[in-house]
Amino acid sequence: MKNYKLRIANYVLAICNLGLAAVLYPALPDQIPMNWGADGTVSYSAKSQLFLMCGMALLIAFLFDILPKIDPRRKNYQKFGPYYDGFCIFMQIFLLAMTGIVLTESFRPGTISVPVVVMIGVGILFLFIGNMLPKVKSNFYMGIKTPWALSNDEVWRKTHRLAGKCFFLSGLIMIFSAFLPNQKLIFWLTMACVLAACLIPTVMSYVWWKQAQKSEQ
Repeated sequence: MKNYKLRIANYVLAICNLGLAAVLYPALPDQIPMNWGADGTVSYSAKSQLFLMCGMALLIAFLFDILPKIDPRRKNYQKFGPYYDGFCIFMQIFLLAMTGIVLTESFRPGTISVPVVVMIGVGILFLFIGNMLPKVKSNFYMGIKTPWALSNDEVWRKTHRLAGKCFFLSGLIMIFSAFLPNQKLIFWLTMACVLAACLIPTVMSYVWWKQAQKSEQ
């Protein structure tokens, strides 16, 4: 990971997120929308909660920077550094967009359909992750870190190729389902996509590991 401009951009975006909240904070109402339920109901919280939300972006930026350095397999990050840096930037943009949604709905409620926008945003995030996962090399920080995948490079490769397809397909389903009229259906479909994208590669990593064990005997 030698692209220091992207590493700096990771922090700049996080600081912009926090700075946006600080600048607009005095003008915000005392209670702002922070959660949107599956049935469309909106939950309000004290506006000070916005700083907790935006502060998470700065914490995540720090973790993105420091965790690879203490990973026992940190040398592997050099093999997929550009994809990792891209993921960090994408996540910061995603978090900044979530802050923008909260601020927009705080000043002008009903301006956007939050469930639709969030669903599309998460779907795009899954598309990005799905495209990135096959490039991720063995590490203890990101990816499908099952003990079976971590113990065998070939199992890791197969697991992440499958995971990439699962996440990409889930992302497409999320984007198209965002326009369904039933909010509860959208919610449960989303949960199903997330579970499938995570569980299928996890199970298959064990299956492939068992097969590798048998072939070595």
